[in-house]
Amino acid sequence: MTNESQTVCTAAAEPVKSCVDCAVKACRKGEADKYPAFCLTKNMDPALLQSAIEAYSEEENHKVMESASAAEAKFRSKMTRVEETIEFAKRMGAKKIGIGTCMGLLDEAKIFTKILRKHGFEVYGICCKTGSVDKLQIGLEVKDPKKVPKICNPILQAKVLNEAGTDLNIAIGLCVGHDSLFYKYSDALVTTLVAKDRVTGHNPCAPLYTLNSFYSGLMEDKEKK
Repeated sequence: MTNESQTVCTAAAEPVKSCVDCAVKACRKGEADKYPAFCLTKNMDPALLQSAIEAYSEEENHKVMESASAAEAKFRSKMTRVEETIEFAKRMGAKKIGIGTCMGLLDEAKIFTKILRKHGFEVYGICCKTGSVDKLQIGLEVKDPKKVPKICNPILQAKVLNEAGTDLNIAIGLCVGHDSLFYKYSDALVTTLVAKDRVTGHNPCAPLYTLNSFYSGLMEDKEKK
């Protein structure tokens, strides 16, 4: 474990409480009398809150919130995420959809593309291995110099979609961290259709739902073993 990792673990031993420690959820209905002492709503900097509210008046931000809110209110628990994504894209007025996909989910991306095209969208997709760049080329370590793997290339994926002039980009199964770079370099808004998790069949919440049984080992500090 690095010194940096040790610092993070030590700091986590005495956490500053925030929304992830709340069991009340009173902000959902504005029940101020039920806010816990550490409640972020109760202790919010008014200037910070106002700056966020003002940001929603910006044209693109307002359109996103309006489209997302309308779809959520009308189709909550009635539509799959595939359907919700299509509805969101329509409400945003998107014409050309970009898809940044993991090569491992290219078949799923192909199926989704067929659906999008049936709904009248132009679709332009790029998989993570496009460019066929060696890991050594960007200074990454490899186990066997004779068998140099190709990198996932999320920055290139975003840049290609930027060049294609997509209105909305959709991430399908990009690796943890690679998705961050895809979001960072995409000119168009990005929404995620699939969060890849090969172990759970792309259901990242599975370990959270079974934490007290099958995935109980997640609560153990493996560095102490």
